[in-house]
Amino acid sequence: MKTKKMNPHTLPLTSLDALPIGGHARIAAIQGGRNLHRRLMGLGLRVGTVVNVLHHRGRGVVVASAGNRIALGGGVAEKLLIETLPSEQDC
Repeated sequence: MKTKKMNPHTLPLTSLDALPIGGHARIAAIQGGRNLHRRLMGLGLRVGTVVNVLHHRGRGVVVASAGNRIALGGGVAEKLLIETLPSEQDC
C-alpha cells in the first residue's frame, strides 16, 4: 500500500464561495463531472487559473480572470476548490 506524501508548504483548499471580495486565488481542483469541466473550460476557468473575487451575489460570486468577468452560481462556486494567493498577484 502506497502512502501519499504531503507537502508541508501546501495551503489547505477551500471553496471559491468562501473567498472574500478582493481575494485572489488559484483554482486547485474542480469537484464536478465532465459537463461542469467543459462548461468552465468554455468560460476560461481551468485548474491553475488565477481568479479575483469582485462581488458576492447571494450564494454566487462574480470573478475576474484574464480580463474577463464571470458570474458563477453558488452550486458551481462551491465545487471550485482554491488555494489563496497574496493580493499583489495579478489576475
